[in-house]
Amino acid sequence: MSLALRRSAIVPLARAVRPVPAVAALLLASGCKIQDDASFRRATADRLPAAASSARAEPEGAEGAIPEGPMGASIRRGRAIMLATRDSLPRNVGNALRCVSCHLDEGSRPYAMPWTGVMARYPQYRSRSGQVETVEDRVNECFRRSLAGSALPVDGPAMRDIVAYLAHLSRGVPVGTRVTGQGIDSVKAAARGDTANGRAVFAAQCARCHGPNGEGSVLAPPTWGRKSFTIGAGMARWRVTAAFVRHNMPNDRRESLSDQEAIDVASYITSRPRPDLRGKELDWPRGNAPDDAAYATKGASGSRNARASRR
Repeated sequence: MSLALRRSAIVPLARAVRPVPAVAALLLASGCKIQDDASFRRATADRLPAAASSARAEPEGAEGAIPEGPMGASIRRGRAIMLATRDSLPRNVGNALRCVSCHLDEGSRPYAMPWTGVMARYPQYRSRSGQVETVEDRVNECFRRSLAGSALPVDGPAMRDIVAYLAHLSRGVPVGTRVTGQGIDSVKAAARGDTANGRAVFAAQCARCHGPNGEGSVLAPPTWGRKSFTIGAGMARWRVTAAFVRHNMPNDRRESLSDQEAIDVASYITSRPRPDLRGKELDWPRGNAPDDAAYATKGASGSRNARASRR
């Protein structure tokens, strides 16, 4: 199928992606229902820090205020790519994940790596690559690392549509502003958690949606194995996964796990096998690899840090 044909098929998908009755019934039966965002925000309002500026902490819905005409069509195509990444770009995706597998609520959920205001934060220096990256560079990092695929042409129509959607979610956010819920927050931990306890937490809290062997299901993406993210993805770091889990999982009972349970289950998930990433040893070229890096690097202290994180 040509890219032009795929793009024409994307436009109605952007308007039509809704939970169908059969899937909704399965979600309810399994306990994997989606917690209402408004009630969750009310319940956790006292835990959210005050916004540092006038930038929106809670943007309009991803569908809100999309203009008509060519710009609106591009935004909707970009949104549809994020929602159905493999179907939209099968040559560039090598696993069973979508962009919104990690960037929840179509990229607008706080503490789930939201895209809100992302255009106001790029270009930026990234220590993992050791260089200043554009937003297009960052998108392609996700395609290579998280989607186990290949980079998009930076001047191609798919990238333009993705950037249009990111710009839509960034409207009104001043350059350099931190929005409430940016990134994933963090959990306090001196060392990797207990993987044996993490396995028990996974079986009790995660397997009903992600599968008993992390293989994924129609309800949730695979957490390890050949169809999951690569060892070079940010989620392959246990601290990153722990913070994501602490705020967002289980999806129907967010923030119900303790910090230690999140750390333990993240340590278990990141200890499981997953696709390799060619060239990962070149990450953090200045030798400042984080202590939870999942592999050795050639940077001055990267190998030592990566080895220490696996002890």
